[in-house]
Amino acid sequence: MPVRYWKPEFVRRKFLLLLEMGLILAGLAFGWSAWKVNSVLEQPLHITQERLLDVPNGTNPNRMFYSMQREGLLDDAVWLRLYWRFNMAGTPLHTGEYRLTPGMTVEQLFDAWRRADVVQYNLTLVEGWTFRQVRAAVAKHEKIKHTLEGLSDAEVMDKLGHTGVFPEGRFFPDTYRFVRGMSDVELLQQAYMRLDEVLAKEWAERSTDLPYRDPYQALIMASLVEKETGIPQERGQIAGVFVRRMRLGMMLQTDPTVIYGMGERYNGRITRADLREPTPYNTYTMTGLPPTPIAMVGREAIHAALNPSNGTSLYFVARGDGSHVFSDDLDDHNSAVREFQLKRRSDYRSSPAPQQEAKPGADDAEQASGADDAQRPEPPAADPSATDEPTAQPAPDEAPAQDAPAGGAQAAERPTPDEQH
Repeated sequence: MPVRYWKPEFVRRKFLLLLEMGLILAGLAFGWSAWKVNSVLEQPLHITQERLLDVPNGTNPNRMFYSMQREGLLDDAVWLRLYWRFNMAGTPLHTGEYRLTPGMTVEQLFDAWRRADVVQYNLTLVEGWTFRQVRAAVAKHEKIKHTLEGLSDAEVMDKLGHTGVFPEGRFFPDTYRFVRGMSDVELLQQAYMRLDEVLAKEWAERSTDLPYRDPYQALIMASLVEKETGIPQERGQIAGVFVRRMRLGMMLQTDPTVIYGMGERYNGRITRADLREPTPYNTYTMTGLPPTPIAMVGREAIHAALNPSNGTSLYFVARGDGSHVFSDDLDDHNSAVREFQLKRRSDYRSSPAPQQEAKPGADDAEQASGADDAQRPEPPAADPSATDEPTAQPAPDEAPAQDAPAGGAQAAERPTPDEQH
């Protein structure tokens, strides 16, 4: 048989036809893919009420897509995986919780992931708390990853990288924001570094001629001021009294140091025997500062300790409304003791009465907290040295039972009015 040859013109036409068909098919495939991807992105999540989506540490987008598909939250995980690979390959997926709401689309979820719009929680550490209370508040928060349970305070400081540092007063009181899964170690490290920063800044701007060898002694003084202050305006005056007494070699004689030295033995009352008991913290039996802070302090207390108010007063006594009477000499102080301590009013308080505040609406509370009701924990068991309840009249052989911080550089406030110091 004779060999048949395709004419060049026929081949060219055949090629163009196939090419045209290929382009049409490719266009159709591309269009369908674009439609499919768009429909997958615009699909609403299969939820009927608000919920949180947890993205654990180390999870990648592919794993999340298939996990959400297994939970029935979305469809077509394969297409989402392809979309992420070709369009968001360099976008990190941040660990944390993301808020999902009814009607939310996959595209909106991707936008939240892109912006790292994770749910944040709050934990407030309060001025005047002891380290025991700080640990209790941290341990109570369910969104924190707990790694310090069962460890001693010394072991906790080892974990924080501060071996040998006594923890009392070394953390800054503030509201700390974090995402689910943040460890207790990370949070406490933040509070520790924050205290160091504030203390260093205030130390650099301190007044001259202060009786402190180093910033740590100023921190100790600040803790006394923190525990003794009932109203903010008196911080500088209280610090001034303490500083002047130190310069004169007088004992500070402040009740919170007695209470701290008693530890768990303190039951809300201080007797004369307690005042005479020598502990490392009892400033009724020792001159100078106690060896460590006795509580957590705010910036204002640190500032007051490093910038005490000028004056001549050496004594102060609580009025019973949160404020104090300051006296220059013992006679005036004894008179104030008789008026405000030995004849206590029925509504005696160591701090001002709390103000009634309007409760925010649900929307306001949500915006303010950024999470849920667990964000700001209820304080742990109240520090007995900060009770506001009036105390009973003491027995004849006891000093007036007084709740801190209403005491003061009491000097004669605890002993009988005519006792000398």
